Amino acid sequence: MLKDINDLRIFERIVARGSLSAAARELGLSLAVVSKRLGELERQLDARLLHRTTRRLSLTEEGDILHQHCLRLLSQVDEAEAALLHHHGSVTGTLHLTAPTGFGRRHLVPALSRFTHEYPELRVQLALTDTVEDLAKGGFDLAIRYGEPLDSRMVARRLAPNRRVLCASPDYLQRKGAPRKLADLADHACILIGQQPQADWYFGRGQRESAVRITGAFCCNDGEAAHALALQGAGIVLKSIWDVGEDLHRGRLIQVLPRHAPAAAPLNALYLHGRHLAPRVTLFLDFLKQYLHAHPQSTRAK
Repeated sequence: MLKDINDLRIFERIVARGSLSAAARELGLSLAVVSKRLGELERQLDARLLHRTTRRLSLTEEGDILHQHCLRLLSQVDEAEAALLHHHGSVTGTLHLTAPTGFGRRHLVPALSRFTHEYPELRVQLALTDTVEDLAKGGFDLAIRYGEPLDSRMVARRLAPNRRVLCASPDYLQRKGAPRKLADLADHACILIGQQPQADWYFGRGQRESAVRITGAFCCNDGEAAHALALQGAGIVLKSIWDVGEDLHRGRLIQVLPRHAPAAAPLNALYLHGRHLAPRVTLFLDFLKQYLHAHPQSTRAK
């Protein structure tokens, strides 16, 4: 008979992280303790739960059955804890997040500041990068990203609508003029985000979606650098309204080709499929969604 539900939490973390040592680091326990608790769990259930080799772990048939039930059980326990924690105003532990640099600085940091003001016992580890991080390897609870996940292991929860805009500085448009049609982009200095000197910019949706091949006058792997280049008059950039809404509102950037809407990429919170979310994570997700809807950039940019 199972004596301690925390043994199930340890088992779930071992499976999620793929090794006892990774689970131990995340849980703040020694490898010896994690190994001992797993052994106790197997003895209590009279079943071997994991095949162990020097390189990898894999679930036994009994382990797979337990893992499926374990996820459901821990999810229900965490939902109950979340309700009680919210009622008593107490949230603890560490929230591990990753997000794009620009969005993180402008929106996520202020939201986290308010959230931790409400729950001062919570700790936060925030990684801001325009590189798509591996949630499992990085030990992240959540990733905030634009668009749908390409990884089938990811679950996406919609946080807020997002539209992307082409924009440039008044100085650039005064010197070079504004493009009147999509084909005119070939005659303009365009700023690309990524590693490749060429990229396709997509416009419209569904059957009316079209792609325009862009050769970048500037190419950089940092979205904030691309944003800064546009502000300095270097060219035309394709950015999320969440990044450039304030600059459009204040006239530091001007939208170009407004009748040609770039393909939408909604703002999502991503987490691993089959992973139960701790109470602090579900509470923050609800808080962040409300925060973003209270600070819509689409209206700010008008």
